[in-house]
Amino acid sequence: MSPRERATPEASLADTAELKVTPLHSLHLSLGARMVPFAGYDMPVQYPAGVLKEHLHTRASAGLFDVSHMGQVILKAKSGKVDDAALALEKLVPVDILSLKAGRQRYGFFTDENGCILDDLMITNLGDHLFVVVNASCKDADLAHMKAHLSDSCEITLLDDRALIALQGPRAEAVLAELWAGVSDMKFMDVREIPLHDVPCIVSRSGYSGEDGFEISVPADKAEELAKALLEHPDCEAIGLGARDSLRLEAGLCLYGNDIDTTTSPIEASLEWAIQKARRAGGDREGGFPGADRILGELGNGTSRRRVGLKPEGKAPVRGHSKLFADAEGKTEIGEVTSGGFGPTVEGPVAMGYVPTDYTTPGTAIFAEVRGKYLPVTVAALPFITPTYKR
Repeated sequence: MSPRERATPEASLADTAELKVTPLHSLHLSLGARMVPFAGYDMPVQYPAGVLKEHLHTRASAGLFDVSHMGQVILKAKSGKVDDAALALEKLVPVDILSLKAGRQRYGFFTDENGCILDDLMITNLGDHLFVVVNASCKDADLAHMKAHLSDSCEITLLDDRALIALQGPRAEAVLAELWAGVSDMKFMDVREIPLHDVPCIVSRSGYSGEDGFEISVPADKAEELAKALLEHPDCEAIGLGARDSLRLEAGLCLYGNDIDTTTSPIEASLEWAIQKARRAGGDREGGFPGADRILGELGNGTSRRRVGLKPEGKAPVRGHSKLFADAEGKTEIGEVTSGGFGPTVEGPVAMGYVPTDYTTPGTAIFAEVRGKYLPVTVAALPFITPTYKR
């Protein structure tokens, strides 16, 4: 899955810059999509069924998303050895890439000298090179960041001739199996280079919905053909950015620019699970990434605030930027909501935000300011739904 991508679909409506289009733009229009500016692209926020039905369809069956606005980057060591590319990239991320086996993918993030997050990304070992997917509004900055620090040892290429589509939901495997029977052998975070509909694709078993599913990198000139082939399956429907946002929020997944950015460290963001033992204090390759002193220090000693789940009482959503308070009178401000909305699957409002560590225990009662009123909110464990990843 900023502006850097501070973009919920609603927040991006004010963007008046000239918009780019994805290879699936014509298909979206033919399907009746409502298009909105998002991260510099004209993107579908919803189709005629509407966000609620699209969300529930993805949870029950299979949804197809256009995520071609994301950046796809090839990182290849000049030595030709993928381990050299992995060690080079480890200079920029607190992630163990060296142990990543061919055909496997791992979540990571670029950090800055302050120990905060420049962007989050997916990293794949494709045998002789790394394949990296970054956020749309960050991709130019990310590419410059990699070139500035890794060009001596690596060739860095932004793939601007490929689209990216995501097939998500409990019926995703059945839908994709119509085009490639071997899909059932893939586990969560497996990646394969395979032909789909006679088109060479890079397929990962991953996604941004909390459901089982796949992300498919496809040549741009074949993207519409492949998307139509998938949509021919009776279980598969096109899904817009509105449902993508509510799905990822229920799954407790961060949106760059909202829940994580250059003011948040990975430990504050509760993302320490993505920092493997080899990169931690005492590990084989301890530190060596930007902001390591702060991040390793927080891993050992904790931090003053943390990202948590939030369940507002009643039916009124609590949106991003709402202030959080310890008391119903609004006298003691303790934090802020970073993402919030209605969760169709849980049939109620859900949110995420940052609170002091003393307030992070699930069940803790706090209050959110909404239009001058202080509404009761309960700190909740993340995610709000049970993920269905195929382990």
